[in-house]
Parts: sequence; structure tokens; C-alpha cells
Amino acid sequence: MNILAIDTSTSRASIAIAVGEQIVAESLLNTNRTLSARLLPEIERLLSTAGLALADIELFASSIGPGSFTGVRGGVATIQGLALALDKPCAGFSSLAMLAMNFSLQSTLVCPMLDARKSEVYAALYDCSVPVPSPRVADCVLSPAALLDQIAVLTDRQVIFVGDGAVRYHDQIAERLGKLAVFAPFPLHIPHASNGVLLALNTVNNGSLLKPSQLLPIYLRASDAEINLAAKK
Repeated sequence: MNILAIDTSTSRASIAIAVGEQIVAESLLNTNRTLSARLLPEIERLLSTAGLALADIELFASSIGPGSFTGVRGGVATIQGLALALDKPCAGFSSLAMLAMNFSLQSTLVCPMLDARKSEVYAALYDCSVPVPSPRVADCVLSPAALLDQIAVLTDRQVIFVGDGAVRYHDQIAERLGKLAVFAPFPLHIPHASNGVLLALNTVNNGSLLKPSQLLPIYLRASDAEINLAAKK
């Protein structure tokens, strides 16, 4: 199966193309305020590099959040549009599960954290000792202190912290958990859409493919616009 997978949940977009169980092309790009202008041209460039046409793609996959509202929305809309135009199925996957897979088959628990601003993080706790991460704490949005309290209750084992949220709240994590906190080296804080390919294949194996209209973002909290509108009402 030919798969196009993308992640736009952070300021670094990632695109990967797989043929069968082989990644044939992958790209990382900084998309601060330029996602809409750069995403489609980069997909086209990557397809050319892989020697494929868009019509050759059989499954379109995207992270559905949590993460940047604008980024997640733009990535999902792009995949929806491409899949709809070609009448192909879609697959959605968690951006946090994908990030945790930077430590695939690692016996240590992995806590992916993305900075959600407002003194909160998007986070989860995953067992990555199996090919597809198994959640110990489901994807959520909360304060770093509340997250660390949950982790302290759940395990007395070391936990790997990864993502821009782990970077921002490094000192708080280290102070709360001490030697139980292990911090990922800087190259591993970046999400990779190639990990999303495996998550998409798992969706295929589970018979959980989606129509383009069924591929929806998961934000975990209301946007500022929604909050302001509710306040006015």
C-alpha cells in the first residue's frame, strides 16, 4: 500500500511517503506562519523524489491533534482535500503517539509533551515497548504540575520526556521527579511523519479507515475564538 502521512501539529511539519513497509521519502520543514504556502508544494516535491504521482497514493493519513489549532486544522484539511479528490480513504492518528514513537520498543515509559500555552501542555504517557504505543495516560491537556502528579502516582520507574513542552518545563519536571525524569536529546523532540505511517497501517489492520469527511481534528480544548464567543454570550 502506498501511503502519504503528514503531521502539522507543531511549527515543524513532517511529511512521509511509504511504499509497502518501506519509507521512500520523508521531509521536515519549519512552517511558522507559512504552512498553507509550503505544504502542498513540499508534498509534490516529495512525490517526485519518490517517483510517484499523487494518484498512486492509496491511503492519506494525518495527525489529528492535539497541537497547534491552525496547524492541525490545516493538515487535516489538506489530507481531506487530496483524499476526496481521488476518492481514497483516510487515517488519523494522535500527534502525541507519533512523537512517543521516537522511542519505539523502548522499555522505559515515554511522556510526549507539547506546549499548549496558557501554562498548560498537551501530554500523554505511553508504553512504547510494543510497536504501536499503548497509553497509560490518555492524550490530555492540563498543567505540568497536574500531569507530574499523575505520573508520580502511576509509576516509580524512569520516564522519558520528549517534545517542546518537555523542553519548556524541564526544570519543573526535574524538580518534581528527580532521577525518574529522563530528557530526550534535542533531535528526538521533533515529530516524524514516518512514525505516523506505522500508526496508519495499524488503522488499516484494525479496519478503522475513514472517509475524508470523517477525518476530524481533536483539539482537546476550545480555541480562543470559541472561548471569547462563549464569554460574549
